[in-house]
Amino acid sequence: MWRATVQLLAIWQILQKTISTASRRQMTNKVPEYQKMFQEDNGIPVQLKGGTMDTLLYWTTMLLTIFVMGYTLYELLMAAMPKKSQ
Repeated sequence: MWRATVQLLAIWQILQKTISTASRRQMTNKVPEYQKMFQEDNGIPVQLKGGTMDTLLYWTTMLLTIFVMGYTLYELLMAAMPKKSQ
């Protein structure tokens, strides 16, 4: 009986600690900052206003797109002109 009471008290303390610490972690609202940054008229396209990672992602996507388009055209050309049998 005593052991069960101690276990219940331990569980109760863990629950109380979890509930009380969760309320202290409040996130700040960054939406107004992002709205100001993305709505600023500085000549930068919106897809690049996020910084270095956005620029890197944009150029990686562009290079992959160009490579895949070239490879697709090459394969279509090879399919259109089959090899001659000798």
